[in-house]
Amino acid sequence: MRPPRRPAASRLLGALLGAALVAPLAPATAATGSASADPAPAERRAGTRQVDQTRFEGAKAFRAGQLAGTRVARDRVFLGEPVATRGYDGRTYDVGRWTGRWVEPGFGLTQLVASWEARTPGDSWVEVEVRGRGPAGRVTGWDTLGRWAADDRFVQRTTVSGQDDDDTSVDVDTWKVGGTAGMAAWQVRVSLMRRAGAPTKAPSFGSVGAMSSRLPTGDVTTSRPGVARGVVLDVPRYSQMIHQGHYPQWGGGGEAWCSPTSTSMVLAYYDALPSPGSYSWVGEGHVDPWVDAAARSTYDHAYDGTGNWPFNTAFAALHTTSPEGGGAFVTRLRSLREAELMIKAGIPVIASISFGSGELSGAPISASNGHLLVIVGFTASGDVVVNDPAARDRTGVRRTYDRGQFEDAWLPTSGGLAYLVTDAEHPLPAPREHTNW
Repeated sequence: MRPPRRPAASRLLGALLGAALVAPLAPATAATGSASADPAPAERRAGTRQVDQTRFEGAKAFRAGQLAGTRVARDRVFLGEPVATRGYDGRTYDVGRWTGRWVEPGFGLTQLVASWEARTPGDSWVEVEVRGRGPAGRVTGWDTLGRWAADDRFVQRTTVSGQDDDDTSVDVDTWKVGGTAGMAAWQVRVSLMRRAGAPTKAPSFGSVGAMSSRLPTGDVTTSRPGVARGVVLDVPRYSQMIHQGHYPQWGGGGEAWCSPTSTSMVLAYYDALPSPGSYSWVGEGHVDPWVDAAARSTYDHAYDGTGNWPFNTAFAALHTTSPEGGGAFVTRLRSLREAELMIKAGIPVIASISFGSGELSGAPISASNGHLLVIVGFTASGDVVVNDPAARDRTGVRRTYDRGQFEDAWLPTSGGLAYLVTDAEHPLPAPREHTNW
């Protein structure tokens, strides 16, 4: 579980994960679920939810950025001849950087969440930063969004909340902009670090990007059922609650592990769970030990929890990305109509919700101020079929929630936040009229 930190809803512009560079698209002004259907008047009145998803990947996109102590090879950016050294946690690291081009989403963004896919062999790690440019052209300083490594043998995964300057701040994994105008553009920088003098392979990344948004306030109107009525994906079911008391140093299981449990369900759906050797340290007799491993691999030592959104997608990307496609990133969806596009394409959606007592009928817990679960399909009437990890055991994980209640628990609270995880056999739907995927 995680506390709520988003006050409003959003509407997503999709992105092609497989493109060399996904340029920002024009902000959407209405929620739709197919190429031919125009949104209902009630949905148009719900307000403009502006979201842009931009990702950099592929040699062409990386070479168009600024390389400093880094090199591009095999569609990845590697640490090359370092341009600096850096002291961190009592050790010295060689440093190389890559800086992306400026991205203009077409609206004054007020929130941004980055995502990445990286490899950190040995004592190496990556740092992801962002800066903005205001409407008048003033450029902010760089803010750190995450210090990340694939494991915790040398460097503890962490975020840096605060950084309150330039009318911007960082709230765990989310970059926030003060005032009413928002930022006109953003720029991302990735630093690759390796222990100075270490003989290990170079760290690298194969994609990086961000979801930027400007969200309206107020209630949402329930969306009409769309293209996935009657479609339910066969996603394996895991319970977070059976891990109660496991590994207090990584959150202690139970209600704290909704995010890694949801991520594990989706990885299992793609047959992409970590190898048994990677969780051989898990105590004997632990059910679903890969969930314990996922919790350790997503734990944010500053936030003191496993609910860091990009840490979860970075973990998932390690296991689903291949030269043929796949990957994972954090985004926002405009309504369940867009979640239906994913389900129709065979892609489960991990959604962040929160609700009070009596607000989500049939839920295994009475209320939550921050919970992750997996949308796995829809009934013939358009209600939402989920794998809810808060169930006591596997048998109770599959649930059906009222469509309106679910959107009320999802869109006005997290802004429709979702993890999208794909593999080579399940690419994102192509861009289409109205939906802009």
